[in-house]
Amino acid sequence: MERSERQPAPVVAAFGEFVLRLHSSNNQRFIQTVGYDAYYGGAEANVCVLLSRLGNKTEYISRVPANDLAYAGIQQLKAHGVGTSLMQFGGDILGMYFTESGNHLRSSRVIYNRSGSAFATLQPGTINWHELLKNSQYFHWSGVSAAISASAAAVCQEAITAALNLGITISADFNYRSTLWQYGEKPSAVMPALLHQSKIVVADLDSAELYFGIATNKNSSLPDRFKVCCDALLKKIPFMEYLGMSFRSTTGLTHSYSGALMAHGKYFFYEGFQLPYVTDQIGSGDAFTAGLLHGIINNVADDQLLPFAVACGALKQSIMGDWALISNEEVQQFIHTGSSGRIVR
Repeated sequence: MERSERQPAPVVAAFGEFVLRLHSSNNQRFIQTVGYDAYYGGAEANVCVLLSRLGNKTEYISRVPANDLAYAGIQQLKAHGVGTSLMQFGGDILGMYFTESGNHLRSSRVIYNRSGSAFATLQPGTINWHELLKNSQYFHWSGVSAAISASAAAVCQEAITAALNLGITISADFNYRSTLWQYGEKPSAVMPALLHQSKIVVADLDSAELYFGIATNKNSSLPDRFKVCCDALLKKIPFMEYLGMSFRSTTGLTHSYSGALMAHGKYFFYEGFQLPYVTDQIGSGDAFTAGLLHGIINNVADDQLLPFAVACGALKQSIMGDWALISNEEVQQFIHTGSSGRIVR
């Protein structure tokens, strides 16, 4: 059952680094290219864009320099309905990262340029979190934010504490990025405390092992591994009501994209979709997260949450850039028809 039209729409506040992505043009390698295509992104921004496009109210919070590179990205966020009135300005550098496309023979590559950015240099005590979050019902963040710098991780803790004091539901994505953890702390020393009181969690099997030491049998089926991981995570994150995971596998040239969900103690699995062609994988996990949050926010039945989330993650992979520029109608159609090369006229 979906939320009544008469009830005020909940607000999702999300906190993370807003970044500019430069993608090597024409599928060329870094050492070949003479040009880059620019896209804005960031894990939490990606979630906000799709949530907004699906009709939800969002407020995106980041710290960016007061320059035209940042203003241009903020304008794009606004164009997709994302609330930007809580953005913080300071520092001199907008975080960036560079990507080159892979294929079935060679992996895609990412090079980060985020050290010393406006977000990385954000200090505790700078943001009045109680004021910023007072009108929100959900607070979303991810492990990327805590990986940027020790001070950014401390600000994450400030935000989470304020959200809890305000009675806001915490949503967290594990989002482990190995090359970002450069400030001398291991993720296992930082992330457990930050994740402890999350109610909505998106994770993957590898990051659960890195953060909490939860190992699963790689020879077991994905549903069995998910259940083992979930049972162990409930002991580490005792307030967790939802745990979502998406899975990717390849057979020949075809990608398979599926998912698993624990909702209020019940397990759900969805075989998902065969993707004969992938345009851009970046942001697919964020689209999955946004699809799951959309369902939870709008009181969709637990057994209907996963197909929608998986469809969002799958559809994102047909779109270049970090954002899932899709509509609710397209997601519903995709759930019912799957991949199609037909023209919609």
